[in-house]
Amino acid sequence: MAVLIAGPAASGKLEPISRLISAGNSCTSLGMSDEAAILAANAAYYRAFTSADFAAMCRIWADDNVSCIHPGWPVLLGRQAILESYREILRNPDQERIEPRNETVMATGDEARVFCVEFVGGAALAATNLFKRVNGAWRMTHHQAGPIAALVEEPVLQPSSRRLN
Repeated sequence: MAVLIAGPAASGKLEPISRLISAGNSCTSLGMSDEAAILAANAAYYRAFTSADFAAMCRIWADDNVSCIHPGWPVLLGRQAILESYREILRNPDQERIEPRNETVMATGDEARVFCVEFVGGAALAATNLFKRVNGAWRMTHHQAGPIAALVEEPVLQPSSRRLN
């Protein structure tokens, strides 16, 4: 089943995220476009999650005015509550791998949103990640993910039914 999800990034085409991620863990905008730096910060979040790297997860989150809504959880407010939730999630040896796809960035000044679809254990979740530029680095201020009720399938092209005779 093919799936259409979100539109292409501002460039007008989807590009492999690996092209936009710098080799290091720094998510500053020095030497990168804002869009690339935001996508790198977003990728660092999923990399920390996938590798169960709590220290990296701590570096991604901003210090204040942060919130998080994990699927099926109540709202978590504040850095301490959020990081404690990730500590418990990352400790779970049965935690399913999360693969983000179709990242789309919307940025204005020092604030940005990344919309994507997270594929987790066969389920698709719509995710929103908010970032704020703090001392030149893009830091996460909000994460929310929830199930998608129905994915939109690509239309199947039918051969023309027009007859010549």
